Amino acid sequence: MSSLNLIGGEKGGVGKSVTARVLAQYFIDKGRPFTGFDTDRSHTSFTRFYADYASPVIVDTYEGLDLIATVFDEPPPEAGEAPSAIVDLAAQTAAPLARWIKDSDLLALMSEMGVTVNYWHLADAGADSVALLNRLINTYGAELNYFVVKNLGRGTDFSQLDNSSALQGALALGARVITLPELHEASMRKIDRQSASFWAASNTRSGPDALGLLERQRVKTWLRAIYTSFDELPL
Repeated sequence: MSSLNLIGGEKGGVGKSVTARVLAQYFIDKGRPFTGFDTDRSHTSFTRFYADYASPVIVDTYEGLDLIATVFDEPPPEAGEAPSAIVDLAAQTAAPLARWIKDSDLLALMSEMGVTVNYWHLADAGADSVALLNRLINTYGAELNYFVVKNLGRGTDFSQLDNSSALQGALALGARVITLPELHEASMRKIDRQSASFWAASNTRSGPDALGLLERQRVKTWLRAIYTSFDELPL
């Protein structure tokens, strides 16, 4: 399966880049080809941690966004697997993205090419994530696969989301709801200081920010739990 994965949520600090990094590691560990794109001009977290797989793209120009579609323009190698794309969307990129998708008739083209388009809506426990989910489904309707991701690193009480008409509307359109468990904060800080992939962080034993034995084990356990959720998705 080939998929275009738009990692969004519109607001900052909800875990978009972490999710993009985990999805990248998932594809790597599964031996699946992909190309990553980082639209955040200020932080470029995705590019920093997965430099061999991701590159920056300017989201407010069609020329920049068109680079994403080039992933699917080349035929896969003989007997090889078709590539996928992971796009780490910066905050407040919904409007230019929607214009590009509409003007390019992107979703119809991806459907013709057999590419599944997934929109990952990263949610914290606040009301803004609910309102933004409602805006998202009103924009695209049934044209996308929706993955609503409850990020436990950004809250634990998701009752506003669970009881919302926005979530019910998304579920009626076939949305999947998954949970992103929280990784121990001190371990995540060490990984961030290393600018390391999750694989490198869980296998490096030396250096000032190297994880200890049980920290490495917790990262591996955390990844396995997330992978179990990802295994159920059309990726």
